Parts: sequence; structure tokens; C-alpha cells
Amino acid sequence: MAGAVELPAAAEAIKFISMTPKLALSLFGIGLVGGTLSGFLGTGGAFIMTPAMMSLGLPGIMAVAANITHKFGKAIMGAKKHSEFGNVDMRMGLVMFIALFAGVKVAVTMNKGVLEKMGAAGSNLYISIMFIVILSWVSLFMFRDIMRQRRGITANEKAGPSLADKIKNLSIPPVIHFKVANVRASLWLALLVGFATGFLAGTIGVGGFIGVPAMIYLLGIPTYVAAGTELFLAIFSGMQGAFLYALNGYVDIRITLLLYLGSLIGINLGAIGTRVVRGSQIRLVMVAIIAMVALSRAAMVPVYLSDLGKITLAAGAHETVTLLSNIFLFGSGAVGVSLILFWMFQAYRRAVKVPPVGNDLPSSEIIT
Repeated sequence: MAGAVELPAAAEAIKFISMTPKLALSLFGIGLVGGTLSGFLGTGGAFIMTPAMMSLGLPGIMAVAANITHKFGKAIMGAKKHSEFGNVDMRMGLVMFIALFAGVKVAVTMNKGVLEKMGAAGSNLYISIMFIVILSWVSLFMFRDIMRQRRGITANEKAGPSLADKIKNLSIPPVIHFKVANVRASLWLALLVGFATGFLAGTIGVGGFIGVPAMIYLLGIPTYVAAGTELFLAIFSGMQGAFLYALNGYVDIRITLLLYLGSLIGINLGAIGTRVVRGSQIRLVMVAIIAMVALSRAAMVPVYLSDLGKITLAAGAHETVTLLSNIFLFGSGAVGVSLILFWMFQAYRRAVKVPPVGNDLPSSEIIT
């Protein structure tokens, strides 16, 4: 647990974190694991970092603030690289810009309001519930997609158009042509995606879970362009989120720098892994990790309800549930990174020729 000294000027849950060597090493490790998963799985890989910081004893809102602030720097690097490959649709980014800012603003305001009215436990409960809902939905969606591919079911073999297909085909005026993505989409649909991306980024620190899939399935944007454009948007959501959270005293720059340092190393390691690991393995690892992180947050719900005085836990149950949550969380990250390193070592031993990184991979091979 992180040592802390109360700051009466802020809300009761906001504390000045005593940066011990153990905590500093733990934060660096979280950045390393989160960066490795981001490089291996895509822009949404940092989803494990916010829950991990909460497990160390950081208030949820400070963990979110640190995550979104550290991603600001990574997004600049990632967007620049994607831009060099022609994978950033600037028009799309500019159209979503206002809605993205609105989403982040609403999210930060809600996070702050929950903290002030319900305290640290209420804030942690709110953020955990958001994680449970989003991660459960993403893991179930991906698992269904994996099962369909194993059965050989393609998009053309479905019984009929999905809800996403029906929404994508709506041409609510005004309709805009996005040149880089080479698609025509309703302005209102693009604004909705931008708002949802910003809201999620401001709420849990990661917006790629909604942004990239929504661009692909609702707007019909190619996968690489969606990933590149989302990173471009992440620059602005990270910048605004960092500013708003810092303005309210929720950003600890020491935590952010430690996360950033670890993630810079990890993201390059993970990116190398994508060149020697099969897409099916990547998807299975991501589904397993997402599901385990969702379970870890679900396990903590009774603890937060107990802290709020809503339920009473039996003697020793608090510690047992917390331990179980940490096993799910840190175990999933450790196993995920270990598998990545194991597969990379296998590829090295077999002298596998590393394929070039290109823009022609099918969307099923790219996880965001």
C-alpha cells in the first residue's frame, strides 16, 4: 500500500503519495507491463495500468489522472509514426475534436463529483464499475469473434446485417467524405464516436477500447487508419485530461514519469513481439487478460461497498477478497508478458524470419 499524507485543501481521498523505493519500482513495473501489452495488443493495452495503481493504494481518480497524462506523451510518438505511414485521417480527427473535448470534460467533472460526494471508496467503486462494464463487453465481443473464426464463419456468411452494419449505413446529413480513410460517414455519427472516446479516456484513462472498434465497425474506417487516427485524438484527450486533472490537484508528476519510463521500454518490446507471434495467439492473450482484469475489479466491489457502509463483510473477508483481486490482476499481467517473451524466445530459437511491418494486415490481426 502507498504511504500517504492527507492534504486538507483537496477532497478527503486525495493524498500526497510518499514515494518509497518499493512504490517507485512497482510503478515502473506497471508501466513496463502496460507498455508491453500496449505494444503487443494495441493502443488499448494500457487498460491494466489504472486498476494496478488502485491495487497499490492510489485513489482511483489519481490512477486515472496518471494514466491519461502518461499516455499523452506516448500518443505523440505513436501518432507521428502512423502519420509517416499515411494512417492518420486529419479531417476525421478535426471533426471529432470538439466532441472528444466535451467527452473528456464530462468524464472529469463526473469523476470529481463522485469523489467529492462519496469519498475515495465511492470514486473507486464508480471507476471499477466502468471497468467491469467495458472490459466485460470487449472480452465477450472478442471471444465471439474468435469462435466465429474458428468455425470458419465470415462476415458474408452471417444471417443478416449486424446492428453495427445498420448504423454504419445510416446517412444522416450532413455526410462527410474522409479522404485518407476513403469513407463517407455522417457527421453526427463521427461526433458520437468522438464523445464516447473522450468520455472513456477521461473516466478510466484509456479511450482506445471504444474509439478504434467504433471507427472500424460504425464508420467503416480501415483498421490501421482507425488506430492512427485514435492515437492522433489521444494526444488531445491526454492533453486536456492531464490539464483538467492537474488543475484539480489529481496529477502526481512523479507517478506519471515512472509510468512513462517503464512504458517506453515495454512498448518497444511488445511491438517486436507482434512481428513473430500469430494473430490468433495475440487475440487469445488479450481476451484472457481483459477477462481477468474485469474479474479483479469485480472482486473489489464488495470491499468498496463495505467501505461505504452499504454491506458488512465477515472478519478477514476484506483481506481475502483484496488478495484474490490482486492475484487476478497482477497474475494476468505477469502471465501475459511471460507468454509474449516465451513466444519471442521460441521464434528466436527457431530462427524465424521476422516479417516486415506493413499496412496490409487484415483487421482481424490487429487488436486495439
